[in-house]
Amino acid sequence: MANTESSSLRARVFSALESDIINGEYKAGDSLSELSLSKKYNVSRTPVREALMQLELEGLVELTPNKGAVVVGISEKDVEDIYTIRMHIEGLAARLCADNITDSELRELEELTDLQEFYLSRGDFDSLRELDSRFHSIIFESCRSKPLRFMLSSFHNYTQRARTISVKADGRAEKTVAEHRAILDALRKRDGALAEKLTTEHIAHAKESIESVNKPD
Repeated sequence: MANTESSSLRARVFSALESDIINGEYKAGDSLSELSLSKKYNVSRTPVREALMQLELEGLVELTPNKGAVVVGISEKDVEDIYTIRMHIEGLAARLCADNITDSELRELEELTDLQEFYLSRGDFDSLRELDSRFHSIIFESCRSKPLRFMLSSFHNYTQRARTISVKADGRAEKTVAEHRAILDALRKRDGALAEKLTTEHIAHAKESIESVNKPD
């Protein structure tokens, strides 16, 4: 029972810290104190230490003897590189998805796109980001390719951070929803070539929006 509780505490702290780093609450170079974090999350230092070790494996923090944990974060160059890679991999996933997606999965994509339009009208960018992630996850799952899903899952942290930046760029949220709708229509028609083209363009547009946000004034 004690081991289960310890694992649960570690998972809770890890999830909270991972989210804060990805969403920019902690910046690259910030120090993370075990004592401060244990007080913040009302846990002992052990689950905090274990969560930090797990974050190091994810490449989000660096642990240095006698210095503790420092946030590595995700650089602008990392984000731009990962989007260039995603353009090709996700385009292929969409092409495969057109042949393999089920009617049930198509309905789920339809519901997600409808929800995106609802949250867009409310200016709820956090919900839009989550729905954007889910939309792409369904395409990954529906392509029925384990190697592709594995490759895409390894980009999770980078992609989540990038979505946070991209969705808030001027006009990008509206374009994202419209592009999702077009991709959905191509998948419904089982047009793999069109789905690949639209998805590649969709990722390219997101990359451009991130570059515009990061560009110095």
